[in-house]
Amino acid sequence: MARDVVPTTATLPFGADPEDEVGVDLASASSRVWRQLRGDPSFWIGAVVVGALIMLAAGANVLAPYDPNFAIRGAGLTATGDPVGPSAEFWLGTDRLGRDYWSRLLHGARTSLTVGIGANLVATLVGTLIGSVAAFAGTIVLGRGRTRIALPVETLLMRFTDVVLSLPALLLAIALVAISGPNLFLVTVVIGGLLWTATARVVYGRMRLLRELEFVAAARALGASSFRILWRHVLPHVVSLIVVYATLGIAAAVLFEAGLSFLGVGVPPPAASWGVMISEHASYYRTDPRLLVLPGAAIMLTVLAFNLLGDSLRDAIDPHGWR
Repeated sequence: MARDVVPTTATLPFGADPEDEVGVDLASASSRVWRQLRGDPSFWIGAVVVGALIMLAAGANVLAPYDPNFAIRGAGLTATGDPVGPSAEFWLGTDRLGRDYWSRLLHGARTSLTVGIGANLVATLVGTLIGSVAAFAGTIVLGRGRTRIALPVETLLMRFTDVVLSLPALLLAIALVAISGPNLFLVTVVIGGLLWTATARVVYGRMRLLRELEFVAAARALGASSFRILWRHVLPHVVSLIVVYATLGIAAAVLFEAGLSFLGVGVPPPAASWGVMISEHASYYRTDPRLLVLPGAAIMLTVLAFNLLGDSLRDAIDPHGWR
């Protein structure tokens, strides 16, 4: 049976002119992307590191030899009350309260990835929704008669996006979390609610380009509603773009959570979080830099891995270099 050929621009590179090709073969486009990814060392480095981090975080309860929130009696501190260094019993040593640092690092990975992925999911859903509605919604009519005013939904939503984008995100997040007290769910929602603007602008820009093409005009001529055109004909064209920005957005969310936790308005201690671990041992940068280097290196490695993965996906789907 012949392979399906879609007479749209669903698999065109982001940088290509969507009117250049019609009838793009989905299978051949997927093969092209996979060939690009398969030969890209950055993709494999990012994928392996991200996969390892997810497995370590998921298996933290099994891989962590001690409870990350409680001190180890009789062995967690030296006779002078200082943290114990790395040993066969404590692979990464202990912290200033006598807790196993390897166990806290693993559970910190679970916390940071949970917040990062969850917040980015919120940001992706909100950004995609606002960008899509802005590109395809009509106008809102207010009033009657001579006082009747037509407000374009596109303008309203994108100006709202600009307003949110102009806000000092970190200060606003601190204020929102401080009002009701820090907790994992609230931090996730707040971060996601502040990071959706980039996705909204990208989705809006891409859909605004697609809505002018002939296949959209043909669907309208056949009587298709704006919702059907958006859901069935336009949104599939933007999915790959959304995936790329979602992958890159996880790195930003992890950094955001670490910053909030470091300032004391993120994940509440004694829960293990990389930002909390850095905050707890900020005064040990001279006497025991291990306590700062390890969670800092974990954050750097996570952000780098997700950025490598996202950049590789972008380059594979976007060989023409559209930005």
